Order: sequence, then C-alpha cells, then structure tokens
Amino acid sequence: MIPGKYRSVSGRAANNVNCGLHLVIQTSSLSDKNKVEFKLNRETPSFPGRLLQHDLERNYSSRQGDHINLVSSSMPSFPILQRSSEEKILYSDRLTLERQKLTVCPIIDGEEHLRLLNFQHNFITRIQNISNLQRLIFLDLYDNQIEEISGLSTLRSLRVLLLGKNRIKKISNLENLKNLDVLDLHGNQITKIENVNHLCDLRVLNLARNLLSHVDNLNGLDSLTELNLRHNQITSVRDVDNLPCLQRLFLSFNNISSFDSVSCLAESTSLSDITFDGNPIAQESWYKHTVLQNMMQLRQLDMKRITEEERRVASVVAKKEEEKKRESHKQSLLKEKKRLTINNVARNWDLQQRVANLATTQDRKDSESPLQEPCQMDGSAAISAFPEETGSLDPGLSSALQGLSVTDTHLVEIEGETLSLYGSGALECLDRNWSVQTASIVTTVSFTFIEFDEIVQVLPKLKMKFPNSLHLKFKETNLVMLQQFNALAQLRRVDQLTIDPQGNPVVNFTLWKYYVLFRLSHFGMQKINGTEVTQNDMIMAERLFGILAHVASSELPQYRMISILGDARKKQFRYLIESKGKKPGIISEETSDSKRLMGENTNRATLNYTTREFYHEKLEEIKDKKKFCKMYVEDLVKEATAINMKNEALQKLWPQMFIELVRDAVIEIRSKDSYMKLCLQQITDQK
Repeated sequence: MIPGKYRSVSGRAANNVNCGLHLVIQTSSLSDKNKVEFKLNRETPSFPGRLLQHDLERNYSSRQGDHINLVSSSMPSFPILQRSSEEKILYSDRLTLERQKLTVCPIIDGEEHLRLLNFQHNFITRIQNISNLQRLIFLDLYDNQIEEISGLSTLRSLRVLLLGKNRIKKISNLENLKNLDVLDLHGNQITKIENVNHLCDLRVLNLARNLLSHVDNLNGLDSLTELNLRHNQITSVRDVDNLPCLQRLFLSFNNISSFDSVSCLAESTSLSDITFDGNPIAQESWYKHTVLQNMMQLRQLDMKRITEEERRVASVVAKKEEEKKRESHKQSLLKEKKRLTINNVARNWDLQQRVANLATTQDRKDSESPLQEPCQMDGSAAISAFPEETGSLDPGLSSALQGLSVTDTHLVEIEGETLSLYGSGALECLDRNWSVQTASIVTTVSFTFIEFDEIVQVLPKLKMKFPNSLHLKFKETNLVMLQQFNALAQLRRVDQLTIDPQGNPVVNFTLWKYYVLFRLSHFGMQKINGTEVTQNDMIMAERLFGILAHVASSELPQYRMISILGDARKKQFRYLIESKGKKPGIISEETSDSKRLMGENTNRATLNYTTREFYHEKLEEIKDKKKFCKMYVEDLVKEATAINMKNEALQKLWPQMFIELVRDAVIEIRSKDSYMKLCLQQITDQK
C-alpha cells in the first residue's frame, strides 16, 4: 500500500518496483511457437514509498522486469496487457513496464485497482489508454518521447506525476489533477510556468533543465515546499514570496546576475534552503554577504550549512555595502543633476545666442534704413558692435529665457585637479572663500557656456584664488577675434591652452595659434590644444607678429603708453626712457639683455583688449563729455551772440552819442571860471 506522505530523499521513486511478471507479446494470427518471450531478472519486489529527490534529473537505477502478456487487440497499434491471476494477487496495486521499447501505452484491462504505473525508458509519444485507472496514485513516464501532457483528465486521484526527460513544450491539461503532490517535468523544453495555479496541494515541483528565462505565475501553490529550477536560463524571479510553505529553492546554473532580480526572495519567511551556484551572481565578492543579510531565515546556502560567524560577518559586510550603495546612489543623483544642469545651461546659452543674432540682424536693418540721418552720432552706432544691448527681441525667445532663469543656470564643479565652470553665474564662485588646500590642487580651469568678455573681468580674481592654475580650457565662450587673447596676459602663468572649436570661431583663423604664442610668449607656453609647442613655432610666431607689436608701440605717444601699461610695466618703460640718454659703453651686457627683454614685453603690452563692459563705460564717458562740450559751446555761442548784438547797437548809436558828448563838453567849458569852480567843488565833495 502506498503511504499518504512522501519524504524527499535521494534516489528515484519506486526504485525497485517489480511485479515478478512474465512478458509475452502474442498476435492472434500466429501460433504459439511464434510467441516472443521476454524474461527479465527478478528481485524481491518492494515499494518503499519514497518521493523523488529535488534533482530528479538522474536516471532511475537498473530496474527488474516482470512477466507480462501483451496481446494484440482489434486495433493493431495498441497491444493488450494481460497478467496471470497469481501475479495480480501478488502485485495487485502496481505495474512496471520499463525498458520494454514501447511506442504506445498498451490497453490495460481488468487493472482498475492499480495505484502505481511505471513506463520508464520507453519510446512512448502520447499518454493514452490509462483513463480507466481512476485509482492511480503514482504515474511514471520518465525518459520517453511525449510532446504534450494529455489523457490524464480522469485520473483525479493521481498524487505523483513523473514526466521528466521528455519533449514537452508547455504545461497544460492538469486542470483535474487537483490532488497532485509531486510534479516532475525536468529535462523538457518548457519556456514558461503556467497552468499550475490550481494545484494547491502540490508540494514538489521539478522544472530543472528546461528553457525558462523568468520565474513567475506561482500564485496559488500554497502547499509547495520544494521548487527545483536548476539548469535553465533564468534571469529574474518573481512571486516566490507568495508561496507560504516554500522551504527549498534550487536555482543553480542559471543567468542570475544581480540580487535585485531575485529581491522577492528576501520577502519569503519560510525559505530555509537555496542554491545560486553556477550563476554569475555567485562569482561576485558581495554574493554571500548580501544573500545572508537579506535572507536571515536561511539555514543552508548552496547546500552548505550557515554558521553564526558567517551571519555576523555578512551583517558587517552588508552594512559596508549598503553604505557604498548609498554613496553610489548619491553620486548617481549628483551626476544626473549635473547632466540636467548642464543641459539647462546649454539651452540658456543657445537662447542667448539666438537673441543676440536677432538683435544683430535688427541693428543692421536699422543702420541701412534711409530714414536714419547719416550724421547722427549719439553712440547708437557704436553700441551695435555689441548687439545684446540693443534691438527688438522675439517675445517667444524672451519668455523662454525668463523661464529658464528660475532653474539652475550655472554649475561649479571641482573634479580632481580641474575646476569646471558652466554658465556665467558660475563666475561668482571666485568670490568664495576657498580653502588653501582646495585652491592649491586646482591646475586646470574650464569655462563652458560663458561669454569671454565676462571671463576677462574675473581673470585677476582667478590669478589670486587659484595661483597654481596652469591650464585654461574654453568651450562655447564666443572667442571670435585674436585681440581677445591679449586679455590672458594679465594672468600669472599659463602652460597649456585648449580652445574648443565649438562656440569659438577664432580657431578657424589659420594663424591663431601663432598669435597666442607671440602675445603670451612670456608664459613659455608648452601645449596648445594638446599639441606640443616647439622652438620653430616660437620663431614663426615672432616673424609673423613681431612687427605688429613694434608698430603698435612706436606709434603711441608717451602719455598714452604710460596709461596703457601697469605699474610694473611703467617702471620698465621709465627705465627704457632713462637709458636713452646714457652712452653706449656704460651699460653692461646683462643690463642690455634685460633692456631687450623688457622692451619686447613692453611692445607686446601695447596689444590690449577692451572688453564689452569697459567699452560701454568708455562710451558712456564719451557721451557725458560730448554732452558737456555741447552745452559749453552753446553757452559760448549765446554769449558771443549777445556781445555781437550789443556791438551792433553801439555802432548805430555811437555817432549821435559822440555829437552829444562833444556838445556837452563845449557847453561845460564855455565859461572857464565856472567850469573850474565846478570841478574843484566835485573834488571837494569826493573827499
């Protein structure tokens, strides 16, 4: 009698199930001498009632046969099985037909009492002719050629169904087998777990060596205690936490590469034994610690018992890993925020450039308009050189520009030895109180999406805050003319210069590198755009632009030269002026070399660059001066006009006035005595 409870142990179910039968295959058209008799070795029949072990992939051990009569029926393709009365009495509830080279299931009449049926190691392609065995509990069809699960709808008492090592592609037609306790489908071609949710009494499910890529759809298997999924192609596991009784889960030799893909296992409270060996995840250094930390209830991992020391170490390591993960997550968030901010700065920059282009176009139209007076010189024509300040703006662009201003429009980042500035607002960082250690490690400063004229204004701060900066990078900074490189001369030192072609049209000039080498020769530049500077480059730069500096310095008057140069250059200039009066023999050779060097630097110093802001300041100053001069001249003209009018009036009145003066004088001196008395009286009165 088959016990109602099966234990999971090694070996195959019904390992030595023998019925002591004599197998005779007989056809009705042949005489007795044509009977073919198969006699197999006997052993004492036994049925220990053991359940298949979790890896039912192994073949059964060598089996002993029975004496069975298979007589052909009216349908030639289905033989009929016959057993003697003694055999039926001796082995009334079991029948073994393994290794009989059967291609079909024989018709089994008069055996409705069978509870165990074994068809192992045959060539059966379809399950049939067993629907009358309604008391069947154990059905073994291991190692056949079955392609579809069928013919089992009437076997409602079936508890153990072994269909391993067949050709089944889909789990189906198990709707009526609600009492199944063991289902073995290993070694088939199944790609999906399905149609098993109604098997609420199923305790063992073996799907090893199939083609599964995902584990899901396990809801309803409330009694499942063992699930074997070895040797598949599984990358993720779900729904396992919904199995309240699951104790053993075997996932060896799959494609699981991260714990996140099997994170549902951490929610299972019943799982005590699990295997991951043979998966990519098992090769990771954090594998064991992560599994033990997330699955505290485990007793065995990869068939090895877990010790308390391993749990303690796993807890410590897991905490460290969690800290690393949090830090990594933080870095990822910062990286994403950086990306979004840079994108926003780029959009802002693009809108500004489009606005500037529109303003430039508008100014050109206004300057070409016939209504404009050609003699008008109120500064508007000069302002058009910097189009941001004038011109009508497209309302759509203006609103978009305002919308961007409420988000992050700049970014300051120090990564290694590089200080990266994105957006004009980032220049304000130079006003911060940087620590000495931080400021000293910065050797490279990168400017992106910032107007070069705005950068020029903070170069003195850059020289003070980051004294060790030797490498400057410019990208999308509107470097459009060679004169702009003159502004870099005020830095302390520059060894490398990188000008990205994107947003810097100046690199399209053939000789721009030579101009940089000439103008910044006092820095001893080593690289430009990653290319080493050679002595030949320096010689070529001097040949090309040396005369330019000489002309620029020689044409300027002395007062203008002094106003351009800084304090240090003023001293050099005074030294040059003073040296002109000395005799040639008095100056030493060293002094002569110094004079030559300072002369070269002084010549180059005359090549300056006026920034947009400085230009506007000068422009406003010029406007004020013009206004004052205009008012002063107008006052002078008014005063001169008044004087001229008075002179004209005097010329008209003078003849009559002269006559009257002469007449009065003649009348007064006509009486000499009276005139003298009158004069004396006037003198007396004055005293």
